[in-house]
Amino acid sequence: MERIQKIIANSGMCSRRKAERLIEKGLVTVNGQKAKLGQKASYTDNIIVENKLLNKKEEKVYFLLNKPRGVVSTVTDDKERKTITSLINTDKRIYPIGRLDYDTTGAIILTNDGELANILMHPKNRIERSYYVKVEGFITKEELNRFKHPILVENKTCNIEYCKIKKYDKKTNTSYVLMILKEGHNHEVKNIFKAINHPVIKLKRESFAELRVDNLKSGEYRKLLPKEIKKLYSYKKEERK
Repeated sequence: MERIQKIIANSGMCSRRKAERLIEKGLVTVNGQKAKLGQKASYTDNIIVENKLLNKKEEKVYFLLNKPRGVVSTVTDDKERKTITSLINTDKRIYPIGRLDYDTTGAIILTNDGELANILMHPKNRIERSYYVKVEGFITKEELNRFKHPILVENKTCNIEYCKIKKYDKKTNTSYVLMILKEGHNHEVKNIFKAINHPVIKLKRESFAELRVDNLKSGEYRKLLPKEIKKLYSYKKEERK
């Protein structure tokens, strides 16, 4: 017996968080009865999610993609833009763990493993993300020092783990910065630099959970190794009793 949201996540239909939201909205039934959050069920039960019969456990797949510009980090898009899942050759129903903006490039994981997606997206697990950022203007030492303390951005507190100016181009008046974060707020990097009046021109996520895309061309992907998957699961923090 497992919690229903975990069964749904393990089926590859969606992440555990999304499954919880669907249960709360009354869009999940178990053997004809509306499911309740926290309820347990068996993989042999008849579970229907949004009028679709839940598939049984399927083989889990894991991909690391170097996301190109001009692609949305969603499974579908109502504006008919190219989606990130269309870049992966698989018959499994995969989805990205987290999102990168339409014009942001770099490392992103796609999988049908909802349990792993929940681990990597949960704020308490503090998954490291490194970014290489091109911004307008010269960043002063005083501005850089602001990042040594939590900074309030869009009513959210952002903690910058590391920030270093790699170079400054006088001709174009642009700075190149390496930044490391362990949170996953929407548009976090862009909003951080906007707060110090240095708009982002280009943004690349160089690594996610220590997985780098240095050897992948834009739009290329590879399967994760078993040891890499094991490492990703190790980020799960044990619940305090």
